[in-house]
Amino acid sequence: MSVGIGLDLLDIDRLERALARRPGLADRLFTAGEQAYAARRARPGQHLAARFCAKEAVTKALSLDVFRPLEIEVRGGGSAEVGIMLSGETAKAAAARGLDVRVSLTHTPTTAGAVAIAHEAPSPELEGSA
Repeated sequence: MSVGIGLDLLDIDRLERALARRPGLADRLFTAGEQAYAARRARPGQHLAARFCAKEAVTKALSLDVFRPLEIEVRGGGSAEVGIMLSGETAKAAAARGLDVRVSLTHTPTTAGAVAIAHEAPSPELEGSA
């Protein structure tokens, strides 16, 4: 059952300008894996913007009071399924509420967006019993 939804949109140029002005910003917002994924693309800022939106959307879907971008890692993309790996306080908050989260990313040449849905995590005793 879904218990939370988050949506975020971002102008890609805005993020690209911010990253150019502040060289350390990428390390405060994105994991090494996310940065490596984006660096392999023709327009890295487009992919980083979608990942930033996913982090914001996850924060909203989980109803978190604090945005901790490095504790929300977006994995995969392109032809691979996109997944979310939570860590730290963000993972603890989701686990305490028994929640898991799924995301969908999108972008145009100018705008990136993401939707996140928080849902009840499968019960450990039910895993593998299908």
